[in-house]
Amino acid sequence: MQSVISYKDRGKYGNSLYRGNCSGYVIKDLIEHFYPGTKPKKFVEIFSGGGTGKDVAKELNIKNSIHLDLNNGWDALIDEIPTGSDFVFSHPPYWDIINYENQRKEYCPNDLSNNMSYEEFIKKLDIVNEKIYNCLINGGRHAILVGDVRKKGVYYSILKDMKWFGDIESHIIKIQHNCFSDNKVYNNNSFIAIKHEHILIFKKNKIWIYNVKATNSVKENIMNSTKITWRDLIQATIEFLNNKASIEEIYNILKESKKAKNNNYVREKIRQTLNNNDNFVKSGTIWSLCIES
Repeated sequence: MQSVISYKDRGKYGNSLYRGNCSGYVIKDLIEHFYPGTKPKKFVEIFSGGGTGKDVAKELNIKNSIHLDLNNGWDALIDEIPTGSDFVFSHPPYWDIINYENQRKEYCPNDLSNNMSYEEFIKKLDIVNEKIYNCLINGGRHAILVGDVRKKGVYYSILKDMKWFGDIESHIIKIQHNCFSDNKVYNNNSFIAIKHEHILIFKKNKIWIYNVKATNSVKENIMNSTKITWRDLIQATIEFLNNKASIEEIYNILKESKKAKNNNYVREKIRQTLNNNDNFVKSGTIWSLCIES
């Protein structure tokens, strides 16, 4: 395998009408890559959906695989993984982009595709991913296929926001084909459609100790930064004042900045920066921003 994979034909694996079903070639190639000339001791598929992994296991003559999903009564949040494994493949829902209740014709409160906040979804996915890691034998791998989501103009990276359990061994980009949104016409010419998914391979290299990586997103205010330049602070201030500001107006805002606390000549520094930078233009006593010059 290589770090970028593409399958225009999904193959004969699983139910092609089951939305979100991945190509069976993904699972097949992963198994044949990591277990060349042999087979996993126990292949476990989580979120088995339309039966793709089961068909792959049959083709590869893997007779002791297990395929778990709400479709066959297995609840990823509360039920135990019934066996240890040296290879787990999981393909979780991408938040609520596809409602799997409609495909199952049955509601389950623990369905990860239910309508919920993104934060709740990530917390539930973390529970499942930790459970998967714990079932691995030493040297075992968890291959997870996840995609990015754009919703109401906001981009969400499940890959970035979920916890990573174990040691990252590989990151593979999978090109998407025949997406539901392929025929959609977007009015925004600057819109970049999502045409890829991610496969992360996590390996268990120690019996007791393991790494956990979590992304922590925080909001910061540039007014509290001491590393920001005066030019950047003044630019933000003029933008905030609708691109028309006197030195006094700029000073009255920036005197409260953290950078100003260690400077006894803030007003002078503002004047010096305005006069020495081509991004700022003056008309009478009013300054404005012009980055085109």
